[in-house]
Amino acid sequence: MLRKVLIANRGEIAVRIVRACAEMGIRSVAIYTEPDRYALHVKRADESYSLGEDPLAGYLDPARIVNLALETGCDAIHPGYGFLSENDEFARLCEEKGIVFVGPRSSVIRSMGDKTQARNSMREAGVPVTPGSEGNLENIEEALTVAEEVGYPVMIKATSGGGGRGIRRCDSAAELRQQYPRVISEATKAFGSAHVFLEKCIVNPKHIEVQVLADSQGNVIHLYERDCSIQRRNQKLIEIAPSPQITPEQRAYIGNLAVKAAAAVGYENAGTIEFLLSGNKVYFMEMNTRVQVEHTITEQITGVDIVREQLRIAAGLPLSYRQEDISYRGFAFQFRINAEDPKNDFLPSFGRVTHYYAPGGPGVRVDTAIYTGYEIPPYFDSMCLKLICWALTWEEVIARGQRALDDMRLRGIKTTSTYYQHILAHEDFRAAKFDTSFVASHPELLNYSEKKHPNEIALALAAAIAAHMAA
Repeated sequence: MLRKVLIANRGEIAVRIVRACAEMGIRSVAIYTEPDRYALHVKRADESYSLGEDPLAGYLDPARIVNLALETGCDAIHPGYGFLSENDEFARLCEEKGIVFVGPRSSVIRSMGDKTQARNSMREAGVPVTPGSEGNLENIEEALTVAEEVGYPVMIKATSGGGGRGIRRCDSAAELRQQYPRVISEATKAFGSAHVFLEKCIVNPKHIEVQVLADSQGNVIHLYERDCSIQRRNQKLIEIAPSPQITPEQRAYIGNLAVKAAAAVGYENAGTIEFLLSGNKVYFMEMNTRVQVEHTITEQITGVDIVREQLRIAAGLPLSYRQEDISYRGFAFQFRINAEDPKNDFLPSFGRVTHYYAPGGPGVRVDTAIYTGYEIPPYFDSMCLKLICWALTWEEVIARGQRALDDMRLRGIKTTSTYYQHILAHEDFRAAKFDTSFVASHPELLNYSEKKHPNEIALALAAAIAAHMAA
């Protein structure tokens, strides 16, 4: 078993990994840059080490992180998600230095990170992919030819893209000519590669992803699916497990496709296969070769500790479960509580958390790294908290989600929590009728007034009285 793990990440996922290590008797090592000196993952880990003043450079320096792991006697590195988690050079460096990388082999990360190569691998494995180019596009003329063959609208995408960047929809040849150089420019700046490909745009699909686990003995299982259709500009907002919108037959089919996809590329560790569902047609979209932000809801419905399994697999142990051992119960939501102002085009709202009270009660889980007095820095992702709710039925999980969102107190910054309340109240959402167009199709949900709780009103009155008495 692993003895000591360096966590090459920050925030809530670093705290999540620290907790898993503690339960397994594994020592944890945190890293941080100056803005994170007082972060929760630094406080909770067994050891912590500074990577300097620059907010981002340390988290993105593979050689420095691997050398630190060696210097501190670590036998493994867990990359979490984001940062270097899908960087094949980071994984390769770990392999060269004899450090266990808690994830798949570098060659698999490289092949699945290249979206054209991933699409070709899926074709060969018999997994359906969206119609489009078979490789990287050479020029705009080739793009126009492929677009005519598959039919508009089309998506032009960065081959190494992710996180909603390096992607544009084009509804005509004129738009394709306009967007093609923009995607290349964005891809070069964001991912260091100018390679792009084109695929048919599946209009208003459901976004369904499947969690898989695979060990070094060739065992591959799935942990059912998550519905990630509630998203804005390709960024997920609310995730649901399992999907309330698919039939048992579709569930079995998609789960089997995910297992086939993972086995075809010799995958090891935790991963996610993402699909688009349009009617009865299922298309492979991409594979995420890391733990997902939304792994929490799969844990809630299956009872499987995914991070624990990641660490076991990395240690060379077989999966704790067979496919027949896996079942699910009830429904779970994950709300990404982002430090953003929905009423101001989701503008980031960084700053000091003046008051934080976590919701609780039956079926409520909170994964976060914030606390009262914590200063949310402007250098990282805006997600500050993950609120997870579980209940036996669809109706109950909606009610529990509404109650938990109402319970939570997070002051000093603007967040997306009130906006999520209005999504849960919408009749289409409550009837489980939604797709990736839901947020864009309902701009009226942003027309809400901030609810004032009695304690806030009392504080405001007290401040007004004090100001009057001092005058």
